[in-house]
Amino acid sequence: MKRVRIGNGCGFWGDNLDAPLQLATSGRLDYLTLEYLAELTMSILAMLKQRDPDAGYATDFIEVLAGLCPQLKSQPRLKIITNAGGMNPASCAERAKSILRKAGLYDRKIAMVGGDDLFLRLDELLTAGHLLMNLDTGAPLATIRERVVSANAYLGAVPIVNALTEDASIVITGRVADASLTVAPAVYELGWDFNDIDRLCAATVAGHLIECGAQVTGGLWCNWADLDNLADAGYPIAQIDADGNLLITKSPNTGGSVNREIVIEQLLYEVGDPARYLTPDVVADFTSVAVQEVGPDEVEIRGARGQPATDTYKVSIAYKDGYTASGTLAIFGPDAPAKARRAGAMLLDRLRRIGLEFAASNIETLGAGDVVPGVIRPQAAPPEVILRVSVRDSSKAAVERFTKEFAPLVTSGPPGVTGYTTGRPSVREVFAYWPALIAKSAVTAEVRII
Repeated sequence: MKRVRIGNGCGFWGDNLDAPLQLATSGRLDYLTLEYLAELTMSILAMLKQRDPDAGYATDFIEVLAGLCPQLKSQPRLKIITNAGGMNPASCAERAKSILRKAGLYDRKIAMVGGDDLFLRLDELLTAGHLLMNLDTGAPLATIRERVVSANAYLGAVPIVNALTEDASIVITGRVADASLTVAPAVYELGWDFNDIDRLCAATVAGHLIECGAQVTGGLWCNWADLDNLADAGYPIAQIDADGNLLITKSPNTGGSVNREIVIEQLLYEVGDPARYLTPDVVADFTSVAVQEVGPDEVEIRGARGQPATDTYKVSIAYKDGYTASGTLAIFGPDAPAKARRAGAMLLDRLRRIGLEFAASNIETLGAGDVVPGVIRPQAAPPEVILRVSVRDSSKAAVERFTKEFAPLVTSGPPGVTGYTTGRPSVREVFAYWPALIAKSAVTAEVRII
């Protein structure tokens, strides 16, 4: 190809279920990517797989794939790349195969990309000297080893390119870096190799821009109120040419917008050092690019530069860290924020009197500025707020006892307490996040045709 056209129809597990079909129908795509994973998602999937060994993938993908089958029939060259496999790409791929068979699409190959799951190898890796130190604290993984429930390396584009080389029409991966879903088809279709550093950087910029779906077509834009059709926001398309120039656009006749300001906002989203954006494929310099509007809903990006990738993968580790619960009550009347804080303090004081102290607790008054404390201060006390009290502790029994203290505030607290009819809060197990690095030489990606 001289250029490849890649649309992303999903930015996270829970995103708009109609977007992939809309993109596939009107986007004139070569590839449709679907990005489902985040650190929180991996923890949820790890918990689901613990309960059922056949679970652990983003189930929305199966529903989406079933809806896409008519388009796959009418567009035999359209390919799909997704990380919906999560903690169980093999099981996800088997489910996908049954969907394609039911639709009569027997000629479409499905490839499964694995090798990212390091959980069963942790003891072997630790013995071999891979300490998997926490990137924030420097502590070695051995300090919480017995509580670990999942460990996944962020693979890059290489195994996806290998799957495409095997003529796969659908590639289902476990944990790969978000941008790599876009880098892989660019490398494969445009004839690049993994020494084309600046071109890889361009594809990484493209992948980073479209990975969160409608965030680059008007969602979260600081001037979102200027858009009168955001309810029908189109999802993004990256058109990448062989020289590494790229165009960000969206399907015609859809809502939202693609303009320079929106693209630059997304370019800086979740970025620590914009001059060194680390991925498994390349270290991209986002400060090198020129961003220019070239037409309605068309933004061109040129000049991407960067450096070769590091010799390590990022590893996302989840571990058990106790139990948590969070409950809410509506508080109204004069000086509602102060009343709510006192009511929250009463709740915790009553628990202290029976000997319950929690590892962490928090009292919030939503509506009085506590969502972003200290950023926006209301000019006057609102007449009503939502009191939210949360705790976390290693003792499940203590957290369960906490959940029983909300309803009593209705009659033994201040006047103006309501909103208790939904019942007691649920107790949830906490899976905490442990970021680490591992040598690439210790990880072997797997590509298997299903």
